[in-house]
Amino acid sequence: MKILHMYHDVMNLYGEYANVLAMRDMIIKSGEPCTVDKKSYGEEVDFGEYDFVYIGSGTERGQKSVLADFLPRRDAFKAYVESGKVALLTGNSFEMLGKTITDSDGRSYSGSELFDFTVTEQNKTRNTADAVFTAEFLSRPLVGFINKCSEIKGISEPMFLVKLGLGNCSDGKGEGVRKNNLFCTHLTGPVLMKNPEFLTYMTKLVTGRDVEPNPLAVKGYEVTVRELNARIEQ
Repeated sequence: MKILHMYHDVMNLYGEYANVLAMRDMIIKSGEPCTVDKKSYGEEVDFGEYDFVYIGSGTERGQKSVLADFLPRRDAFKAYVESGKVALLTGNSFEMLGKTITDSDGRSYSGSELFDFTVTEQNKTRNTADAVFTAEFLSRPLVGFINKCSEIKGISEPMFLVKLGLGNCSDGKGEGVRKNNLFCTHLTGPVLMKNPEFLTYMTKLVTGRDVEPNPLAVKGYEVTVRELNARIEQ
């Protein structure tokens, strides 16, 4: 099986490359050989060759630079998503999939329009928070961290429900968005390392097999979720 880590050299904040390592290791654990390709600006990419695509979080400037390179690829990426294959975009990378991004100076950038949402960056404002989310497709909550300066409007069916932390917009309780097996969230941590159930869920989508998570990862998750749930109950 093959993983594509797209824009590995630009969208690389918060140690999110570990999401790729986690998925690779789980695929190998399932009994499948797995390789990782790293691609960036201007490099030829055939999304159809891959079983899992990942793009991480970057700076606001890096995101705009990547957006210019990604827009010519949007039809190919849309075909990948519509085929049912699995992809994960974390942090502000998924903001590229909406209609527009308006930066803090009022400049507007066209998005790839896989979704109808719009993004507005806040002027000199960055919001950070620990997070606890729930999802209908998982039995346990997700935990991690949010670091963002944007408001996302127009997501009517968010992927997660916010129990603690920040959602897509300040006046809503939803976070992220999903289409088929494309998962988009600002949750970092890295999210697959922090949340063993989410990792095993996505691994099964990729491989069709149930794979047990690393026991140490499960223990770490249990400690974190207890601590954050205690803050919710206060």
